Amino acid sequence: MMKWMLIGLLAVTSLAHAQAPGANDPQADAKMQQFIASLHFREGEIAVPGAQARFKLGPDFSYLEQADARRVVEQLWGNPPDESVLGLVVPRGRGLLDEHGWAVVVTYSDDGYVSDEDAAKIDYAGMLKDMQEETRDANSERKDAGYETVDLVGWAVPPRYDAASRKMYWAKELDFAGTPQHTLNYDIRVLGRRGYLSLNAVAGMSDLGDVQAGMQQLLPMTEFDAGSRYADYDAKSDKLAAYGIAALIGGGIAAKAGLFAKLGVLLLAGKKFIVLLLAGIAGLWKKFSGRDRTGVVR
Repeated sequence: MMKWMLIGLLAVTSLAHAQAPGANDPQADAKMQQFIASLHFREGEIAVPGAQARFKLGPDFSYLEQADARRVVEQLWGNPPDESVLGLVVPRGRGLLDEHGWAVVVTYSDDGYVSDEDAAKIDYAGMLKDMQEETRDANSERKDAGYETVDLVGWAVPPRYDAASRKMYWAKELDFAGTPQHTLNYDIRVLGRRGYLSLNAVAGMSDLGDVQAGMQQLLPMTEFDAGSRYADYDAKSDKLAAYGIAALIGGGIAAKAGLFAKLGVLLLAGKKFIVLLLAGIAGLWKKFSGRDRTGVVR
């Protein structure tokens, strides 16, 4: 089964002038509306059992649990079966079929406790420069795999780590060849005792204000359960992740596995967007995590 490489470079390209499935087809449109009506949207406090976490959603958000979230990701958006999808946070007033609609895919990594000792030492300007170079260098491989080339323009929102809440967030601006507008990837990582929760939103750069406001609202609504929080870590018995905070941005898991080859495709918003989940950037992981593949600190 194909697994998402969510710590690699997350990139998206909008299809110019593409129309959602069912456009100008009343029968297909009716089926899509029936599909949306069959989903069970939840509100308020939501448990995420697969991550030992929960959302305390305000009135501006609703939630689809795993079964319905996977139906959206796999049936509506056309992705391969993926059990790593735990849920979908959907902003109110932004339908899943709307032109400017967006949603937040929820996944969880159980790679272990991610040390935040390097958080205050990260050179984000230097990291960006290296990420841009690595992205350019990988374009030939992307072309060989049948995907558009991409340039990492810069931070749409500079990385920030909140040491009090143990949450990291950032956003990237990406430019895909042949697309009419730049793409926004907005990411949140919530650190826990045994791993971290990933919240990933993708949209066009024109929706930056809407997505940024929504993700900032969502940030304090996400937390781990008691006993699974970052402060509950027991160094004597718990697993330590083989990378630090910087690798969450620079591509740690994919690089740790030593592979670029695993490439997944996520179709969003009625197939108006294609998300390329690109695994790679081994050099970045080694440089910024300060660990080798066995997890030994250098």
